[in-house]
Amino acid sequence: MPEEGKSIPLPEASIKLIVNGETYELRVQANWTLSHVLHDKLGLIGVKEFCDRGVCGACAVIVEGRPILSCMTLAMECDEKAIETVEGIAKANHPLIEAYVKHHCMQCGYCTPGFVVTAKALLDRNPNPTEGEVKEALAGNLCRCGTYPQHAKAVLEAAKNLRKG
Repeated sequence: MPEEGKSIPLPEASIKLIVNGETYELRVQANWTLSHVLHDKLGLIGVKEFCDRGVCGACAVIVEGRPILSCMTLAMECDEKAIETVEGIAKANHPLIEAYVKHHCMQCGYCTPGFVVTAKALLDRNPNPTEGEVKEALAGNLCRCGTYPQHAKAVLEAAKNLRKG
């Protein structure tokens, strides 16, 4: 039993994360979430922590090709895995970025990274989605400003631009 006022140290581990093509080796505590590590330790501020309950989508990232909620994922679970954030999507000059700007998909912008990441994961697995498929894929992302109608337009335009090559 620890002395009063002292906490029990949590187990730590060394992990390797491949984030946006760059490898990071770091020590993490057992209870650190992937969002905490990406945002607070690696400085990738596109990973937003809005609800911290897995219900808003603002912390979405792509892990091994699949969109996940990084606030609900332990960093230790991502050892040796490829992770893509909105910063990587923007750096790659993905057509989603231009389409999101063109269609005014953001007001405050807080939700935008999660929407873009989720949309990219959709387009990676389905390069020609219907409007219904886009809306279904983005349904887990919340926007407090109400820009929902614009997101589908932007994703469909980005899909069209990707198909053009």
